[in-house]
Amino acid sequence: MAFLTIQWENLFDAQLAWESLPFVLQGMTYTISLSFITMGIGLVLGLITAMGRMSERDWLRYPARMYISVIRGTPLLVQLFILYFGLTVIGLTLEPVTAAVIGLSLNVGGYSAETIRGAILAIPKGQWEAAQSINMTHWQSMRRIILPQAVRVALPPLANTFLSLVKDTSLLSVITVPEMLYQAKIIGGRTFDYMTLYLLVALLYWVICTLLNIVHERLEKRFGRYVA
Repeated sequence: MAFLTIQWENLFDAQLAWESLPFVLQGMTYTISLSFITMGIGLVLGLITAMGRMSERDWLRYPARMYISVIRGTPLLVQLFILYFGLTVIGLTLEPVTAAVIGLSLNVGGYSAETIRGAILAIPKGQWEAAQSINMTHWQSMRRIILPQAVRVALPPLANTFLSLVKDTSLLSVITVPEMLYQAKIIGGRTFDYMTLYLLVALLYWVICTLLNIVHERLEKRFGRYVA
């Protein structure tokens, strides 16, 4: 019983966590900024890919389908390894942050493309017919009628994608991006108390995701305010 008590007391060192917090928070700036940057780029890629996926032209539809298949069919960690370590074989060396932005953006683009496509297809056909009845072109109908409604439909799954993206930034530690987990590993290597640092990082990720979830719920209520 005493042995168990000692183990539980050594599980989390509050003083070490407090002293390490400023250094871990430095990594949080990378976590948050990379999450927002790559989500923005990924949404643009997702929208373009979704349009290509829905196109009647084979030269647009097939590359879009292949891109989605590759991204969704391979692990994010492997994609990061290919970008950061694999490309050196052909003489292309990327900085850690550059590889992170490219890898996360491509990953978000592949997943969000199907979300956006599904949201567009969920809009009733009558909306398209109404737009055509007032002589709107396809792109005018998409921009003014379809996409604004599709945003409301796509918001919940895209919010989940963003939350997953925030947590996936922890994988960037393997390519030496100085985000929170990377900072925790460095401090843990000096103090040999990895459990305290990992629990601290887990707590910070939980706080970030909780706050983002609150924002998501408010946005969802606002977009759904005038929906019957």
